[in-house]
Amino acid sequence: MALLNSSLPGLALVSKGKVRDIYATSDLSTLLFVASDRISAYDVILRNGIPDKGKILTQLSLFWFNRLQHIIPNHVITADVHQMPPETHQYLEQLQGRSILVRKAEVIPLECIVRGYITGSAWSEYKKSGTCHGIELPAGLQESQKLDKPLFTPSTKAEQSQHDENIHPDKAAELIGSDLYEIISTTSVKLYSDAAEFALSRGLILADTKFEFGLLPQSPSNPTLQSRVILIDEALTPDSSRYWPAAEYEVGRSQKSFDKQHLRDWLVGQGFQKGRESGPPGKEGEGWTMDDVVVEGTKARYEEAMKLLTK
Repeated sequence: MALLNSSLPGLALVSKGKVRDIYATSDLSTLLFVASDRISAYDVILRNGIPDKGKILTQLSLFWFNRLQHIIPNHVITADVHQMPPETHQYLEQLQGRSILVRKAEVIPLECIVRGYITGSAWSEYKKSGTCHGIELPAGLQESQKLDKPLFTPSTKAEQSQHDENIHPDKAAELIGSDLYEIISTTSVKLYSDAAEFALSRGLILADTKFEFGLLPQSPSNPTLQSRVILIDEALTPDSSRYWPAAEYEVGRSQKSFDKQHLRDWLVGQGFQKGRESGPPGKEGEGWTMDDVVVEGTKARYEEAMKLLTK
């Protein structure tokens, strides 16, 4: 059975995202992240979830946080409930495998997307205008083609039920300041490049991914802007990344993927349109509920990605 909503009476719920429930703890410098089994597509949360998806996301994020910490520190303190503040211990059964105690940080309000291949919304924009997030790209690219170098394409970080907005890098720099923009854009490309090389060694192409960053409070141990930036949220999961089987890759077409594309395709086939998120035509207000075959297919793709990456 999918865990759609965590229930931790006595702990203050700070926020509820598309996937994660975030709680305050008795340690005021930390937060408790709980990954539910909710799933979203096109920024819309489906009414039913994917059983154990939250555990897959948590374990895969921990794998990548550990692997990439030589590039940038991250917010992880511990994933062992026994080492978390004592008030969490009574919820061991609910938290085990799907929770992380993290350092509190100020969220930088950008979705930091890095694209190594042209696909998805980037391909849709390119076909219309020859650009990606307003960035001019070479003429004659084909769908799913590898780019000459990874491309940093930021978007705004929307509130729940709102849509992220793809923006030009110049606008992103204006939003957060040029110095901070330079740090996170450069770091994002480094993270993607390292992860893509590793994924390929496991038979997977990392077509694109999304990172989020935060700022630690300024202190004697973190005196500069560079030293305060950390990687937060999740890292390189099928929720935030597009993985393709390398053995089946063929330029010029869409690819089989180990991510949410299976769900997105189903939604579109059911008549999904942005602006009609409440339900399919004729069912306004009822919301979107996945068929069992979509649930099972999506879960299988997530499990296969984790198996290949962490074997």
